[in-house]
Amino acid sequence: MVLDVLVLGGLLAIGLGLGLFMLRRRARREAADSAVLATAVKEGRAEAMTLHPVIDPDRCIGSLSCLSVCPEGDILGVVDGKAALVNPSACIGHGKCALECPVNAITLVFGSEKRGVDLPEVDEFFETSRKGLHIVGELGGMGLIKNAITQGLQLARHLGPKLKPTSTKDLADVIIVGAGPSGLATALGLKELGLSFHVLDQDTLGGTIAHYPRQKVVMTERIDLPFFGRFGAPLISKEQLLESWQAAVKKAGFKVHTGVKVDRIEGEDGAFVVQTSKGPVKGRKVVLAIGRRGTPRKLGVAGEEDFSKVTYRLVDARQYETGRVLVVGGGDAALEAAIQLAQETDAEVSLSYRQAELGKAREANKKRFKELVDQGRIFSFMPSTVKAVKQSSLTLEYDGKQLDLPNDYVIACLGGELPTEFLAKSGVTMTRLHGEALGAKAKRGSALKDQNERRHRRLSFGLFLVGALIVATLFVVGQDYYRLPLAARAAHPGHAFLKPAGPWGHGVGIVATVVMLSNFLYAVRKRWERLKGFSTIRTWLTFHQFVGFLSPLVIVFHAAFQTKNQLATLTGVWMTVVVITGVIGRFLYQLVPTDAKSDDLASISRRWKQTGDELEEEVTRLELPQSVRSLLDVAEHRPSEDSLLRFFTQLPRQYASDWRRLREVWHLFPTPAHGREFRKDFFQLRKLQSQVAFFKSLKRVMSVWRVFHVVLAILLVLLIAAHIGLSLFLGYRWILK
Repeated sequence: MVLDVLVLGGLLAIGLGLGLFMLRRRARREAADSAVLATAVKEGRAEAMTLHPVIDPDRCIGSLSCLSVCPEGDILGVVDGKAALVNPSACIGHGKCALECPVNAITLVFGSEKRGVDLPEVDEFFETSRKGLHIVGELGGMGLIKNAITQGLQLARHLGPKLKPTSTKDLADVIIVGAGPSGLATALGLKELGLSFHVLDQDTLGGTIAHYPRQKVVMTERIDLPFFGRFGAPLISKEQLLESWQAAVKKAGFKVHTGVKVDRIEGEDGAFVVQTSKGPVKGRKVVLAIGRRGTPRKLGVAGEEDFSKVTYRLVDARQYETGRVLVVGGGDAALEAAIQLAQETDAEVSLSYRQAELGKAREANKKRFKELVDQGRIFSFMPSTVKAVKQSSLTLEYDGKQLDLPNDYVIACLGGELPTEFLAKSGVTMTRLHGEALGAKAKRGSALKDQNERRHRRLSFGLFLVGALIVATLFVVGQDYYRLPLAARAAHPGHAFLKPAGPWGHGVGIVATVVMLSNFLYAVRKRWERLKGFSTIRTWLTFHQFVGFLSPLVIVFHAAFQTKNQLATLTGVWMTVVVITGVIGRFLYQLVPTDAKSDDLASISRRWKQTGDELEEEVTRLELPQSVRSLLDVAEHRPSEDSLLRFFTQLPRQYASDWRRLREVWHLFPTPAHGREFRKDFFQLRKLQSQVAFFKSLKRVMSVWRVFHVVLAILLVLLIAAHIGLSLFLGYRWILK
């Protein structure tokens, strides 16, 4: 008994120390991330530029597995115990955070309330308002390589069952315009399905990638491509990526028609005619995978078109050797161009950007740029604007002055514009998105999400059936034995086999222990990069929940529904507590609203304020008007976010104080009816404030339960190890013989 108490005390001490360590570490992370967000707001960088994540605070369970997956670094952080977008302007829409959220609390949206994004209107299978015409990749808002490839493959697999191979030689099943990642992926998917197609590009294979600077490092993710296998790498140069595409095209055995400019799209679904610079091309379906950068955004200043000195991308830095070059822009393309020119040539390099600070570029690029500025290799003009381009100079507005700078070349890296004129002629309807999700309008590209949801439901149901079958089998094997009183079991013919130390009972315990320890695969999956390519985090969480619920049930059969061994009993009880804390963290935590009452609070506050305004004229002529005004000021107060214990201890004192203050000012109201209305509104406001404060305090307490769950799970492993060690010490080693 003394030993059991010592073991339990030791475990609690270890758990307390581990829990405090984890809480302090998370608190430090939250303080740092909150400071980053505050700085971003102060500097005007709190608005994302394009596709970006929005986190639902009422669904987020604080798993925080989404924080470390973004290739751009710490874009997400911890604020108020939950994930938050702390560096919005640096987000470029990888979308990995949404895939890494186990409870679908992250939604990818286009634009914001202030900054709208114009995109072609497409349905769940990327079909536009013109039937038979589809758009994938950057033009539809998905510019990242893996996202573009995924869309291309998804579209090919959607079109496959709808298009029976045609026998007409001059009529292709699909015409693909654009040979970038999305266009080539579509082609590979169609080739796998045995469909005919033409791939057309006005330039060369690779699309935008082909025009990146030499040796530019591209970030992508591994993905399975038909005819190629595992494609991509975390870091890969432009040349390596193009070689991989060329190898995939060669292996699949199709041709990319380069140097073919598409002028217009005629015909209708099933009988399109694409008019090109090399003649008409006929097809049953058309896929636009042309990207947005085919139409570069221009400076829009005098002289831009008059001289051959203005270009819109850097291809080869060596051609600018010894020249005076101005790079315009503040994104990654502009910084990389300036950095490459400064590092590889003797050119005099300057950079002009309209903002005072760099905001939307990668941290690595910003750091290297600042180093070169400090070394005097790059001259920085921020904020500044190009006003005119001349033959051997240009006019720059900088620091409130007009500067005439000697100049030989201008590289304007200002991004691309939608080919709106071409899309309009093609009959494609545009839509402006203001912080709306992918499927918000016409279920944009949501087919894959719907498919994944159906797959997850099937997985959950399948695991439920497996669990039910396991429990039913265990019960059937020993039902007559388990129903006997403990004293009568020794006489049962199967006692030696079914008892906890017998082959069946012991074997069930060993299998249950192995299965239970597989629960930690979820934690490993969150932290080990190599496992992140194997299924989604949500699938791993579903398996984690399945094992968590099943383990205590199976352990009961191992113990044969008896509690004679105190260490084993403690282990079983501890396991049950771990499951309960897991249920709290996974299901009950997100049922507690954070700001669910905020709208009601704002509404009642406005009405309260209106009531105060109506009474203001009457109370100003009284001798002590401040007594009433001090109560009216309550409408301005934000609900407190104290600890739950402090909330409950302060609530009665606050209630008594409110009644006392109301009695003190009661005689100031013109009539009792005014006083009663005032009191009614006041307590309604106070009630709402208390509800909001309670929910926020409760949310904070329940966020600690997740740490509690992890600590208990770690201690459970120690208990299981002790239980196994004791069993081996007592001679239960039949499995080792």
